[in-house]
Amino acid sequence: MFQNQLNDQLSQAQTKAVESAKFLTQVAVQSAQELAEINQAAAKDAMVAAQEASTQLLAIKDPQQLTKLAQPEAAQDVAKYAAAYQAKVNKVMRNGSKEVAQAVDASIDDARADMVKFVKEATKTAPAGSEAFLSAFKTAFDTSLQQFDQVRATATDAFASFEKNIDAVMANIQGEFAVAKPATKSRKAA
Repeated sequence: MFQNQLNDQLSQAQTKAVESAKFLTQVAVQSAQELAEINQAAAKDAMVAAQEASTQLLAIKDPQQLTKLAQPEAAQDVAKYAAAYQAKVNKVMRNGSKEVAQAVDASIDDARADMVKFVKEATKTAPAGSEAFLSAFKTAFDTSLQQFDQVRATATDAFASFEKNIDAVMANIQGEFAVAKPATKSRKAA
């Protein structure tokens, strides 16, 4: 009878693991699709901008017109476009990370509950005279349950670190595209 319960619980655990893997795969595919759409739109916009720039360059008749094309406003437009692209990528990455973190958290809770249920069932049918062994086993089991909390804390730290890395990368990208604003001169009244 105990063997049947063990087999059922192992089967349920495998089913949950497969469902979790499917969910994580779905999240990864969805994030990849969203990033591909963002990149496709960015490539399309870049092609349009390149065509417009080529048209403007071909229309230049004198050197003064060339200097008008190289104005700070053009660089600011590029910076704004890069910042918008960055924000879209950042949103997709954060949403995917959040869904994975929630799935990991739920898996930890499920695994912990399954372990507690299994140990309760196993110890309920223990023969008389095994109290000392059961006490030692439960102590060891309680210690192992604490590992679930450590795994949860490690996973939480990993996801927080991932988000910090995304922020750092995005800040670096934003810094690359930032346009220096001209300094304003202030005059003090004498």
